[in-house]
Amino acid sequence: MMRALLAFALCLPFLAYSQPYPAKPVRLIVSYPAGGGADTMARLISPKLGEALGQPVLVENRGGASGTIAADLVAKAAPDGYTLLLDAVNHAVNPSLLPRLPYDPDKAFTPVTLLALFPNVVVVHPANPVSSIRELIEKIRAEPGKIAFASSGNGSAQHLAAELFRQRAGLDMVHVPYKGGGPALIDVMGGQVPLYFGNMASALPHVKNGKLKALAITGSKRSSAAPELPTVAESGIPGYAVYEWNAIFAPAGTPPAVVNRLQAEIAKAMKIPEVRDRMLALGGEIVASSPADLGAWVREQTASWARVVRAGNIKPE
Repeated sequence: MMRALLAFALCLPFLAYSQPYPAKPVRLIVSYPAGGGADTMARLISPKLGEALGQPVLVENRGGASGTIAADLVAKAAPDGYTLLLDAVNHAVNPSLLPRLPYDPDKAFTPVTLLALFPNVVVVHPANPVSSIRELIEKIRAEPGKIAFASSGNGSAQHLAAELFRQRAGLDMVHVPYKGGGPALIDVMGGQVPLYFGNMASALPHVKNGKLKALAITGSKRSSAAPELPTVAESGIPGYAVYEWNAIFAPAGTPPAVVNRLQAEIAKAMKIPEVRDRMLALGGEIVASSPADLGAWVREQTASWARVVRAGNIKPE
């Protein structure tokens, strides 16, 4: 009898390991504080994903250090599919902006899916006389070193969008970094800083209520959220395209079957009308890519932003 009990006890770990995934709640670690774009995405899809998986998906905000606190936590988590990372564009910027990361960005993660792309919107104060990107470029060239642009911080998505614009057009502009997009937006609306490459979800409502004037969006095509706005590319800088984005990663070594299950269920969740309509209202383009396509996207983004960071001599704050 004792031998039988001992044999059963020894089998328990293997029985537990063989349970279908998931057998317990899943943690979704968000690399930014509550209330931002990444957090909005997480809280939109987590209930739908939880229903599909049959287990709660618990959102945890671990903001700070340009997303590296959350990324490090997930990089060091067990590769079992129970700890996931929802990250943004800084996932691809940090390797060139922050050379001493606490994890290997090339080896620490398994891509799951690119959720959606979000173009920025180029905005100025309503009293600003410019009404197009071409007029903006002409004004900046006429006043080199005098026109400032706001951002939510050095190396932020908004900073990099404006920096790429500056580099492509050969402009001399002044960068005014803020501690977050909210303060930057407030000062542009107040006329303290003339220009901002803003997050579309936060800036577009102020365009619609007349507190800001929009010149263009930074995506490669017009947005269904504001189809009247041209792209920067069609307004004078061919080939210019910048997106903010959100994606989900798992720790390196997560079993392919688990990764594929997660990707499939997330893709289904993104097609639910409630989720799809919310994404469109925020100016988003739903992607729900394969793991392989996300991996290729991150490699391309990492290389592209590394060139911008080097050319602009951008340093962390």
